[in-house]
Amino acid sequence: MRASSLDERLLRFMRTTGHTPAAERAVARFSRLGEHGGLWIAIGGCGWAVDPARRSRWARALGCVVGAYVLNTTIKLVCRRRRPRLEGLPPLAPTPTKLSFPSAHSATAFAGALAYSRLGLPAKPLYGLASATAVSRLYLGLHYPSDVVAGAALGTAVSAALGGRRWRAAVVPGAAAPGGGVPGAAAPGGGIPGAAAPGTELEPDPGQGSVA
Repeated sequence: MRASSLDERLLRFMRTTGHTPAAERAVARFSRLGEHGGLWIAIGGCGWAVDPARRSRWARALGCVVGAYVLNTTIKLVCRRRRPRLEGLPPLAPTPTKLSFPSAHSATAFAGALAYSRLGLPAKPLYGLASATAVSRLYLGLHYPSDVVAGAALGTAVSAALGGRRWRAAVVPGAAAPGGGVPGAAAPGGGIPGAAAPGTELEPDPGQGSVA
């Protein structure tokens, strides 16, 4: 799988813009935090530790990050795109493999951002951190832009699929019941939820016959 000329032009721009020795060292250290999804696994682990009432949900969110990493690795082995090699611009950090597509940093970052925002963590900082992680891979010359975009899409898709609509609804504390009520609250007038209001006639259930 070969990169397009647009991929190479965008990468060259990122690899030559805003570079100083100090900035390169700082970005390399930051990017290293996302190796194998480590930063995002750590965030989920902290949530699991400090929120015992929702540990099963934090475990599921962690599973989104791990699932994104595993699927990303599988796709890399199938596609086998080599990492960028720009003439005169060597990569600025080591990598565990020579395979490039998709970016595991990007996949785990966006999987974590979606999963943890569903659990109540602020979405903007999470997605800002995920975006910075993705951009760092371009700045260091370790991935083509299409690697990073594909990784972000993959991570988001995995997190959405493993989370699902039911899980998202379940993690919203104090969610209102249909009609605006509180789940499990008494019916208006102090009655039992689901009971008929006073003066309401109940129609017999077809097939049960009338009561003598």
